[in-house]
Amino acid sequence: MPDLDIIRYIRELVLIAPGFLLAITVHEYSHGYIAYKLGDPTAKMAGRLTFNPISHLDPFGTLALVLTRMIGWAKPVPVNPRYLKKPLQDMVWISLGGPLANILTAIGLVICLKIISTAALSGYRSPTTDFFLGPLFLIVSFGIRINVVLAVFNLIPVPPLDGFGILKGLLPRSYAYRLEAVEPYGFLILLALLFTGVINFLIAPPIIAVENILLKLIR
Repeated sequence: MPDLDIIRYIRELVLIAPGFLLAITVHEYSHGYIAYKLGDPTAKMAGRLTFNPISHLDPFGTLALVLTRMIGWAKPVPVNPRYLKKPLQDMVWISLGGPLANILTAIGLVICLKIISTAALSGYRSPTTDFFLGPLFLIVSFGIRINVVLAVFNLIPVPPLDGFGILKGLLPRSYAYRLEAVEPYGFLILLALLFTGVINFLIAPPIIAVENILLKLIR
């Protein structure tokens, strides 16, 4: 029985890993790319303007994924507001870049899922195609879910999530600067929201709504 549990664990991890690596890569790359276009070369100089997922992996975030098979994170892309002409407003676009990239990636994966489904239901099925298409279907399905979850989760207006940068940019300058006092406690607030289940309460409805909209594309 333990051997079966280990095999199931490894199987789940193998199916989840590609979607996780894709999601964090496009997310962090998009932050860095938009910052670069707005005048901040910090991410480029740090070697973060790349689609190589190794450059974006965080050791603890990766370990969390291995242990939980659900939760993981990447190294935040460095951004220096001093290079930005309008720091607060520009940070809105930089912060939005990651979640938007994940939604666009999810749309692309939905199209891939449609192609896989069509191929699986075609008259050219064989044991060989089933052997490849079955796992591929699951990998792409997990990829859609991971990208949607990452996008919605990061829109929560709590530091260090992207939603906090968006909120600061949309508020009047005086209120935005007052919010900076919350930043040192952001991780503790986030942990409290996670352990109390508030996070699930906040993000579950929009995740389901976005997934339903996306999956209508393949029906």
